[in-house]
Amino acid sequence: MPDHVIEINPTDLSLPYITDLGVVRYLTSLDVHLDSLYNALWKHVLLIEIIKHRYRIDSPDAKQRFLTYIIDKVKRDSKKKAALEYLEEFEGKFWCETDERVRDITNKFESQFKAAAGGKLTAGSASVELTSSDQSSLAGEERIELIRRFQRVVNETQLPRLNTMMNVLNEDILDSPQNYTYVIIDDLDKDWADDKVKNDLIRNLFQVVLDLKRVVNLKVVVALRTNIFEALDFGRSGGQGEKFRALTMRLRWTAKELENLLGERARVQAERLSLGPVTSVTQLLPNANQTRGKPIDYILDRTLMRPRDAIAYLNACFAAAGGSARLTWEDMKGAESAYSRNRLLALRDEWEPTYPDIDRVLQRFRQAPSAMTVSAATKYLDDAMELIADYRFQGVQWLTEVSAPFWNGGASDDWADSYHLLVKLLYDIGFLGLQGPRDREATFGQDEPEFADSATNIRNTSHFVIHPAFRLALDIADTRPGERRSPSRPRAGS
Repeated sequence: MPDHVIEINPTDLSLPYITDLGVVRYLTSLDVHLDSLYNALWKHVLLIEIIKHRYRIDSPDAKQRFLTYIIDKVKRDSKKKAALEYLEEFEGKFWCETDERVRDITNKFESQFKAAAGGKLTAGSASVELTSSDQSSLAGEERIELIRRFQRVVNETQLPRLNTMMNVLNEDILDSPQNYTYVIIDDLDKDWADDKVKNDLIRNLFQVVLDLKRVVNLKVVVALRTNIFEALDFGRSGGQGEKFRALTMRLRWTAKELENLLGERARVQAERLSLGPVTSVTQLLPNANQTRGKPIDYILDRTLMRPRDAIAYLNACFAAAGGSARLTWEDMKGAESAYSRNRLLALRDEWEPTYPDIDRVLQRFRQAPSAMTVSAATKYLDDAMELIADYRFQGVQWLTEVSAPFWNGGASDDWADSYHLLVKLLYDIGFLGLQGPRDREATFGQDEPEFADSATNIRNTSHFVIHPAFRLALDIADTRPGERRSPSRPRAGS
């Protein structure tokens, strides 16, 4: 299997080099859409990486052997043969590191742009020192003409030949199940490009993944955090959001899977400390009791059902135990305060890029009841929405959007309709759970991700429950026992 897998890390693509180019900054200031350029870049990267991997190209001789072979194979197809000229243009750069090839194709685009600019821009403007101030003095008609001209240049960026090369990839390179190839793209959440450009690049990556579905013996897998995916502006791709979402698979962990994962980590740790054989994490946990229940459920109830949360809590427990080989309930309770503070910070860090100052909204729930009635929840939600009036608040745009139904509605409007979007956001990020009058426990975002999409479900909610992971960090005491649903049991009626 490793022989059929290609891993691509965005930090190796030299994409910050693209965003720093004066040409790119200038075109962005003119509001020229660069989707075709980014689309071509992703196809270029994937095509060359697949060819290099498939034919083990690591030298000029290897490249020449491949070209000779593939030209002979497609010699009767004039379109494919013409498309192969695209590969020949790269000369010595073909087998170089990926970032060098990305720089090369970007530099070619820059040259095309300068040629298209002609005499319409000053020498300084056509250099890599282009800035938004260069277009501020342009007359309206001249500016519109420039935008049209440059948009044509972007739209023609290598795409016709690259699209034909996709046919070559499908029919002549990965032409057999024996050559089935997986491409794995991960770490897109790291700081590898400006946030705005990152959004555009990732969105175009999904467009390329959609296009490459026609390559029968290829599977491109993109690992992406939910918050980044939700922030992608698919509207710029012609409103095809549903098509992209149809390609996604939300990863969800069961309680048993997380228990097994913790057990494996406990086994390795026990071997390292010579503690004897450990086959399950429960061997290191205290005994269950009627008041607190099972310790593994206690841990998982304070997670968003993700490995990093469970591991963080268990590590905090062992830190509180001071080196003891077995945990006590006192260790687990003693670790909870620090764990809760760290989880609240982690929630802020995770969603801050999408929702600036989200932590200030969460802080509005400090000392709230852990399970709030509708009237109690209204007070805290209203306090959160009032942040719009604070000039220091950085999230005015997104908070205005999610609170718009409240501000635009009338006194007789339905409560669920007015607060739906804000409640849904807090539910989606895992902070707030919903509990109906007949439900024994609350439902959280990790249990049913789309449950809060329905205003009816919010309308039928009798209590809004703050997730146990964040309560101690916000000085929230449990107001009712048992409102948290065990993640191993399905919700009643679901």
